[in-house]
Amino acid sequence: MTMEAIIRLTIFLSVLALMVGWEVARPKRQPRYNRWQRWPANLGIVVIDTLVTRLLVPAGVVGAALWAQQQGVGLFNMLQVPAWLAVVASFILLDIAIYWQHRAFHRIPVLWRLHRVHHADPDFDVTTGLRFHPIEIVLSLGIKAAVAVVLGAPVLAIIIFEVVLNACSLFNHGNVALPPKLERAVRKILITQELHRIHHSSVKTETNSNYGFSVSWWDHLFNSYTGQPQAGSDNVDIGLTDYRDASLTTKLWGLLRIPFR
Repeated sequence: MTMEAIIRLTIFLSVLALMVGWEVARPKRQPRYNRWQRWPANLGIVVIDTLVTRLLVPAGVVGAALWAQQQGVGLFNMLQVPAWLAVVASFILLDIAIYWQHRAFHRIPVLWRLHRVHHADPDFDVTTGLRFHPIEIVLSLGIKAAVAVVLGAPVLAIIIFEVVLNACSLFNHGNVALPPKLERAVRKILITQELHRIHHSSVKTETNSNYGFSVSWWDHLFNSYTGQPQAGSDNVDIGLTDYRDASLTTKLWGLLRIPFR
């Protein structure tokens, strides 16, 4: 458990530093607010999320997978399959589950109340990928833990999945852009910044598309893919039209209150 935390933190900080450096050197768009106006809230809520999850569920999803393994419950703990196949299949099925979780948080009103904290960010950069209400984080952790138990997912699969999920969230929220030819190739496999920026558009049909965090396959498969925004790549209106008050959207106390307004 200690090693898992060290691995995740090291990779998280490395990717975060890489993306911040990229944004400083080659930003895609000029933001509405400077970093000092938004980052304290976006980074502050990460600290709260971490404290809440460590307090309520200290073992996390890895703990759930270990419990399932010890009890011999879950699909891959009952089937005789090669270890590599259990890891690969668990990773893919967890990713599909997170796709549908994300879609549910958009479509179910009470869950959207929580998730709109993420979408109410008036700008789009690497810290947007960290900006989730603590209640949403706890619910998400519970969903992932339940899927891990049902699958009997190997611990290695959970660690790889969590590392990739966090890294992809930082990557595809970056205020950066890949070279056009490279972006067109990469988006066939991964969710790029160009694709995920569409998901943060204030246009509702665009917000309710491109739900994937890692691969773009699920959006194609489940008919939720949008390849180009109506306003064009450089003119996407980021945020929610009902949430333009900076005291709510750029302040930590405001973010915590959004679901209850």
